[in-house]
Parts: sequence; structure tokens; C-alpha cells
Amino acid sequence: MSLETATIGLANPVHDSQAVFRVLLDAMSRPGSIHPLPLEPAGAPFAATAAAVLLTLADHETTVWLAPDLPGRDEVASFLRFATGTRITADPCAATFALVADLHAMPPLEAFAQGTPEYPDRSTTLVMTVDHVAASASEGGMRLSGPGIADRAEFRFDPMPARLAAELLENRARFPLGVDLVLCAPGAIAALPRSVRYVGA
Repeated sequence: MSLETATIGLANPVHDSQAVFRVLLDAMSRPGSIHPLPLEPAGAPFAATAAAVLLTLADHETTVWLAPDLPGRDEVASFLRFATGTRITADPCAATFALVADLHAMPPLEAFAQGTPEYPDRSTTLVMTVDHVAASASEGGMRLSGPGIADRAEFRFDPMPARLAAELLENRARFPLGVDLVLCAPGAIAALPRSVRYVGA
């Protein structure tokens, strides 16, 4: 069945996208907190949670970078174009959003759009599919502080490449520039905005 004849996307686009957006705002305002997101967008050829996020955020005014090694990359590109009207870019520095499935193979965070002093919001939001997110600093996790965190928050996600810890510290050092991360696990999301501080593992 072609995308033109299939029913794809969110079952109730207005209601579901509003619900997802509220979850995203909550996740961004409380870094490292875990938020259920059980939506299953119809016809999505990639992880359901990440699909729900991009169906909510992407539109005809945005650009999406797809990791070259993304499984079914052409199908993902067709799905996003049809469902959102977004444009696909091959340049990570030109991306409004980036979809990453293999965190070990992705470019460094500094390769994506960082925003400018005048327009820090013109940066890339990385939508990253992961196996697991948890409120724990064990086994390679991290401790977080900063806006939206009362004292300290413990957080981990799997898989987490060893190099990413240093890149996250550099990303925070560029604040208010830098990228934001949305971590999409099965049925749940968490966020690491550029404002978060890392205070050790």
C-alpha cells in the first residue's frame, strides 16, 4: 500500500499532537524526568515514540536530518514528507530536527546547528531512539542539576556512548547556544536541554 492511499500518522492529529507537545514541554522543563508516551502512529517505519515526537514538531517550515545509517531511511523520509510536509536535509548543520537511531555512529553534537547569539533557538533538536531511560545514575548514568531540577536528578539512558558525556559538557558550555536532546525509549521520553548541568556520574 502506498503512502498516498494508506492511513498514516497520529490517529487524532489535533488531540494527539497537543498531548505529545504537552509531554515534550514537561520533559524539557524537568530535565532527566521520565514521561510516558504510549502513542503508536499508524504506518510509522521507525520507533513509535520518535515518530510521535516528529509528527508533532515537524512541519513544512522545518528541516529534518536523518542519520545515513538509519534503518529504512528512504521509507522514513517518505513518511515524514507525506505526514508533515517537512523537508529532508543532508546537512546536519542545517537541520531543525535530527533523527538518530545509532548513537555510537552519530556525528558529534557540535556538527549540528548551534543557533546564533541573536537567535539561539535556531539550533537542532536531536530526536534519539534509545533502548531504555531511567531515573538512575548507576552503570554509566549521570547526575544533573540546573533549571527545572530542585536539587539533583539521577538519569541514565542506554545505549550511551562513552564520548557523549564529554560532548554534553561542551554543549552546556556553549549555552545559550547548543543543541537539545529528546531521548525516545519504547513508550516513554526524557529530555536533556542545553541548559542542564552535569555534576558527575
